[in-house]
Amino acid sequence: MGSLKERSLQRFKQLERQLKMGCTESKFNILPGKGKQRENSNSTLDVRYTTEPTIKQMGIKGSKVQETDELEDFVVLALYDYEAIHREDLSFHKGDRLKILEKSGEWWRAKALSTNKVGFIPSNYVARINSLETEEWFLTGMSRKDAERHLLAPGNFIGSFMIRDSETSKGSYSLSVRDFDSQNKMDVVKHYKIRTLDDGGFYISTRTNFSTLQELVSHYKGKTDGLCQKLSHPCVLPKPEKPWEKDAWEIPRSSLKMEKKLGAGQFGEVWLATYNAHTKVAVKTMKPGSMTVKAFLEEANIMKTLQHDKLVRLHAVVTKEEPIFIITEFMEKGENQHSSS
Repeated sequence: MGSLKERSLQRFKQLERQLKMGCTESKFNILPGKGKQRENSNSTLDVRYTTEPTIKQMGIKGSKVQETDELEDFVVLALYDYEAIHREDLSFHKGDRLKILEKSGEWWRAKALSTNKVGFIPSNYVARINSLETEEWFLTGMSRKDAERHLLAPGNFIGSFMIRDSETSKGSYSLSVRDFDSQNKMDVVKHYKIRTLDDGGFYISTRTNFSTLQELVSHYKGKTDGLCQKLSHPCVLPKPEKPWEKDAWEIPRSSLKMEKKLGAGQFGEVWLATYNAHTKVAVKTMKPGSMTVKAFLEEANIMKTLQHDKLVRLHAVVTKEEPIFIITEFMEKGENQHSSS
């Protein structure tokens, strides 16, 4: 027999196969970045949470907390508005500057420089001052396919654009622009390689070089100069969903609203649900007697430490009474069947 961690990983991979729905959204669902719907914070339930009960007992290391002295000059710019949901959160507005006091997981402790108020903020709502991520037209981690889908979505039009990381050349960038195909009478997306000079400059055409990407964007906003269209406006994207709530591990059953049954099997059912009236999640219900609460929690605490792009992320559990609920991220527009067998 393998170790508890090996068995947990095997069980979690099985759960991942049962819940995975083939994410066609960008990876902003998982990693910090730009890309999800605005939450309605007015309807949030005021509930208390229990942190993982057995992590210390089992000797599992938690998220590494970055030392304060390493963050002395770590100032970020707010990319979106955020309204605090819990008392320890910090509200802020787009354009606010915040000093990061502690980086731990997806929720960072910060101080608003305008008010000196301190609290936790979602890390994917901010970007470091003077970094490319503060530019509305720059999207890190965006694939070519997702760029096309976003640029062709409502709210964007001919000339809408983004600069993203190149998928084929590490350290390079690509410019994606919405255009009109007059022959086929339809909007399309054109892509251009942004090449890097040895001295750090950038160019699309060898006849025109730029010191920064900002200069490149400014130039092509004024003229096509070989592009399909002049650059008009940065690609419009939905507001990103905030990360899973800090320390929300054992959550109240009442914080979940079951929306739609996705599948069923030998050990339970899989549901689409809404958590705290603002976050879509997948919920797997375990049939009573299929596993003891103690055994489940031992494995679940290990499963929660397994963070990988190829695994559906385990968010929380409901174990105070049966049936046990397993709450994971919800991945939309999937191609797999939703079985719980």
